[in-house]
Amino acid sequence: MADAIERGDMGALKDELGDLLLQVVFHARMAEEAGDFAFDDVAAAIADKMVRRHPHVFGDVEIASVAAQNEAWEAHKAAERAARGGGAASVVDGVALALPALLRAAKISRRAARIGFDWPDARAVIPKIAEEIAELEAELDADAAPAALEEEMGDLLFAAVNLARKLEVEPETACAAPPQNSSAASARSRRSPRTPHRPQPRRAGSAMAGGET
Repeated sequence: MADAIERGDMGALKDELGDLLLQVVFHARMAEEAGDFAFDDVAAAIADKMVRRHPHVFGDVEIASVAAQNEAWEAHKAAERAARGGGAASVVDGVALALPALLRAAKISRRAARIGFDWPDARAVIPKIAEEIAELEAELDADAAPAALEEEMGDLLFAAVNLARKLEVEPETACAAPPQNSSAASARSRRSPRTPHRPQPRRAGSAMAGGET
């Protein structure tokens, strides 16, 4: 579905939404047969959640900014977790394990920042990234086991996610662009693998102070 939206393919989006809806109906039906809940309960639950989490839309609460809205949103979700008996033991509580890794890291990073674990600005994160690179290099020099390299690589990626947050860049979006550019470059390379770039001979008097014309 996300791919269809990204490509602007409305026909594919219609099909993918159908697949998604089938999953909702299918799981709701299985739950109903097990005596747990039915499709109507699913619809009622999301309606109640929208009203509960958006008092500035469905009530009289006034929220001054997007940042204040995000804080209110997280406060509502924390209250819901506490009501379910899942009080906030750590910043990762309630962060879905099935999220793509970069999205999950970004979400954890934002939560950690809200409780004070943060840098003052983007530039302050760069030394942390340099520190993580140095630690990774040390493990490489020591011929570390794959598990140790994986741990250091994870620390480096998480530091990069924090930098992206401070720059107000979505890490998933930033990572999606380079492979596309690399693919285009690879395609160009395959079309002429052994043809090096040769500058065209310059005609007399063609060069000017500002460049060629």
